[in-house]
Amino acid sequence: MNDFDGVLPVRKPAGMTSHDVVAKCRRLLKMKRIGHTGTLDPSVTGVLPLCLGRATRMVEYLQEMPKEYRAVLKLGIATDTEDLTGTVIEEMTKAEVTEAQVREALKDFIGPIMQTPPMYSAVKVDGKRLYELAREGKTVERKAREVVIHELELTEFQDGDQPEVSLRVLCSKGTYIRTLCVDLGARLGVPSAMAKLERTLSAGIGLDRCLTFDEIAERAEAGTLEEALIRADKAALHMPEHFVDESRLENALRGQKLSAWAVSPSAKGMTREFRLYAPDDRFIGIYKWDEEAEKVVPVKVFLP
Repeated sequence: MNDFDGVLPVRKPAGMTSHDVVAKCRRLLKMKRIGHTGTLDPSVTGVLPLCLGRATRMVEYLQEMPKEYRAVLKLGIATDTEDLTGTVIEEMTKAEVTEAQVREALKDFIGPIMQTPPMYSAVKVDGKRLYELAREGKTVERKAREVVIHELELTEFQDGDQPEVSLRVLCSKGTYIRTLCVDLGARLGVPSAMAKLERTLSAGIGLDRCLTFDEIAERAEAGTLEEALIRADKAALHMPEHFVDESRLENALRGQKLSAWAVSPSAKGMTREFRLYAPDDRFIGIYKWDEEAEKVVPVKVFLP
């Protein structure tokens, strides 16, 4: 069995679930300890970072980072799944929408917005996933939740009886692009559905760094896969970076609490978790400031 450690950026093809991708990479790399950093629907392609070995302990932190997508939505048609894989439930022979109207409507979706998860999603209600209920023909009440659209850009508008709108979306985790497409159509007064989706950024990793299955297999065979792996801690760039004083390095490696002066820059009063490093840039673990104890305390220690 292999013992790789790091983030493997996979270019996910269409037709596979995120679980399928993990299973295939387990076979290719001959290792079991692999986890993905965010589910993609089978029809969606693009960036799917996999955490290998000890890097699986960083999955929750990498999932927190913004994600970028390239989406195409079709106006004038609606389906039960909110994308074109579903059954058509409404259709217009001609959707009278202009590019200017789309640009104006997009402004309403930038920033914090409320979204209701689609029935065909992995969200659990009373212990059962929504898509399982949907396949049984059931519809249940879902709670709307807040997500954040950081950037929303119209990249192309194809006019016609059922216009197609291409978008670039930078958003928080948990954002449903299918639902964003449907809500945009509703704002324009027409039915709409997502026609295509590709994730172009996840955990700070872009498409240009991703490997296909063939490339992963070739590197594994040649013994060069390590060169393509990204240190999990270095991918978590959204977390502040701090260094422990050399005199307290052994204490940190043992997972002990540290005095405020032992960490620089000062972590005193910080409300966010942060990455802690040795003076030589070795990653020690995830730490936080404990206000009550007035100490820097470990959350997860990555022992050498």
